[in-house]
Amino acid sequence: MQHSLYLYNTISRKKELFEPLHSPFVGMYVCGPTVYGDAHLGHARPAITFDLLFRYLSHLGYKVRYVRNITDVGHLENDADEGEDKIAKKARLEQLEPMEVVQYYTNRYHEFTEKLNVLPPSIEPHASGHIIEQIQLVEKILESGFAYESNGSVYFDVLKYNEKHPYGKLSGRVLDDLLSTTRDLDGQSEKHNSFDFALWKKAGAEHIMRWPSPWSDGFPGWHLECTAMSTKYLGEVFDIHGGGMDLLFPHHECEIAQSTAAIGKDSVRYWVHNNMITINGQKMGKSLGNFITLEELFTGNHKLLEKSYSPMTIRFFILMAQYRGTLDFSNEALQGAEKAFQRLMSAVQTLEKIKTSDKSTVDVTNLESKCYEAMNDDLNSPMVIANLFDGVRWINSIADGSESISANDLKTLKALYKTFVFDILGLKDESMAGANTELLDGLISMILKERLEAKAKKDFVTSDRIRDELTKLGVTVKDKKDGFDWEIK
Repeated sequence: MQHSLYLYNTISRKKELFEPLHSPFVGMYVCGPTVYGDAHLGHARPAITFDLLFRYLSHLGYKVRYVRNITDVGHLENDADEGEDKIAKKARLEQLEPMEVVQYYTNRYHEFTEKLNVLPPSIEPHASGHIIEQIQLVEKILESGFAYESNGSVYFDVLKYNEKHPYGKLSGRVLDDLLSTTRDLDGQSEKHNSFDFALWKKAGAEHIMRWPSPWSDGFPGWHLECTAMSTKYLGEVFDIHGGGMDLLFPHHECEIAQSTAAIGKDSVRYWVHNNMITINGQKMGKSLGNFITLEELFTGNHKLLEKSYSPMTIRFFILMAQYRGTLDFSNEALQGAEKAFQRLMSAVQTLEKIKTSDKSTVDVTNLESKCYEAMNDDLNSPMVIANLFDGVRWINSIADGSESISANDLKTLKALYKTFVFDILGLKDESMAGANTELLDGLISMILKERLEAKAKKDFVTSDRIRDELTKLGVTVKDKKDGFDWEIK
C-alpha cells in the first residue's frame, strides 16, 4: 500500500506532501522543555504530538533521527533578554546548584513522558553541553554582518537582516508593525532596537551560570541553542522542526533569522506546530499560573479536578483533537475521553475472543484504508479514532452474532488494531499493565469453567460466589448461550 503523508507547513501555510531530503532518512528536531518545574498538561501536547509523528514516520519505513533538546541555560523570565535565568531563579529559591534543579526536573519529565508512553528521542542534547557550538554560531553571524557587540553582549541586528531577508515570514509579523508598536529606547539599552535579540549575554556579578567567550564571561541567548544543536546533529538543512504554537514568535522566527544569517538559508524544510491546551479559553502555562501538572492529573490533587485521570486517558484526550486545533480542558472532556478509551480497550480484548465464520459481513480492507487516509491527512488522529470506533461496533456485533468475520479478515482486523491503537497512537491497555496476559487469560478461563460446572450441577451458590468475587477484582462476566465471556474493567 502506497502512503503519501501531507503535513501542514507553517511557513507556507498549507498542507504539503512530505518528501524527505535524504529518503529513507528523516531529520526531526523538536523544542523540548525548560526544566525548572514539573511538566504540566500543556507540555504533554507537544510531547504526544511529535511522538505520534515519530511513530508514524517510523511505521512508514523511514529511519528517523529525532532530536529533542533540554533547555537548561539562557531562558530568562518572561522569555525576554533581561531578568533572571529561570533555572538560576529556581536554584536560588530552593538553595540548590542550578544543575541539581536541571537533573531533578529532567528526571521528572522523563518519568511523566514514559507514563504517557512517549518514546525517547534519538538524541536529547542539553543547551549547557553545547556552549562551544553556540559561541561558534555567534562568530559566524558577526562575520556575516547581522550582529553587533555591545558592552560584552552580542545582539542580532533585525533591521539590517531585514534589508536582505524578510524577517517575520514564519509568524507573519511585519517589521514595520513592530517598529510602530515598540517604544523608542532613547539610549536606555544596549540594543540598537527593542526587537533585536540576544545571541550572547554578559553575565552580571550575581549570575551563577556563566562561560568564557571572546566577548565576556556570560551565557547564550535562549534562541541560539536550537539553531546550534539542530544543525550539529541534523546538518545545515533538515526535514522537520516542531514545537508548540507559542514558540512560533519570537523563538522560531529568531531561529530562521540566525540560520539564514549564518549559512545563507533557513535550515528547516517543514515547520510543524501543535496548538495550545486552554482552560476556559486561556492558554495553559506556568507564567499564567493556570496550569495543572501531570502529577496532579494522575493523582487528582488539584482544585480544578473532580478525580484523578490515568496517563492513557490523558494521551487519548490529547489525540482526540487534531494537533493544530485548540484543545480546551474540562473535567467533562476528560471523563468523556476516559469512557471512550475504556470502550476501545474493551473492544480490543473482545477481538481476541470472537469466533470466525466462513464469510465476512464487514469490510476490513476499507477500514484499514480509511485509517491510513486519516493519518496521511496531516496526522488526523481524531478521524483515525472515529474509524476505529466504527470497527468497535463491528467487533461487538460479531461477538453477539449479528455480524460475521472470516479467519483471514479477523487476522487482518487484529493486525489493524495492533498497528493503529498501540504502535501508531501509542496507547496501552492499562488494565493489563504488568500482567502476563496469556497466564491471566488462562487462569480466569479456568475459574469460569469451574463456574459453568457449578451451574450445570445447579450449585448456584458457588456459581454466584465465583462471579461476585471476580467482579470485586474488576472482572466482568457475561453469560452467553454457548458459554461465557469476560473483560477487565
